[in-house]
Amino acid sequence: MSSVGVGSFFHEDEHPWLHKTVRDIASQAEGELTAIVHEETNGRTVRVAHIRPASGIEWTTAADNIQAVQ
Repeated sequence: MSSVGVGSFFHEDEHPWLHKTVRDIASQAEGELTAIVHEETNGRTVRVAHIRPASGIEWTTAADNIQAVQ
């Protein structure tokens, strides 16, 4: 039995947009950036943004898919 794991191993605590409003360019939705996490999946590292809108239901997107809202 083979298991492919996804592991979170690094949080970007100093990201300039943390706790600020950002837009997910893929969905055009906006919310507060709560974390940028580096995750390893299938032997590759990806940066994942965690965004929480006013509804409180958080979603994730690729960190490269966010932009600051002015």
